[in-house]
Amino acid sequence: MDKARAVFLATFERQVDPEGLLPPVERQRRAEQLRSAHFARLALASAKARRARRPAAKGGDGSGPPR
Repeated sequence: MDKARAVFLATFERQVDPEGLLPPVERQRRAEQLRSAHFARLALASAKARRARRPAAKGGDGSGPPR
């Protein structure tokens, strides 16, 4: 793993345990959860942006076929 990536991932550990009081295993577990949540938020924002850029469907508001 390159140095920049290691520094980036270490920021999550500092966020979950700024005083360094947690056992290393627990700190790593919490950091992984925080990292996972961070990337999930990024994925959601990306999907919303792609959806907003998508051209509107022909013939309506995209709510489906008329009934």
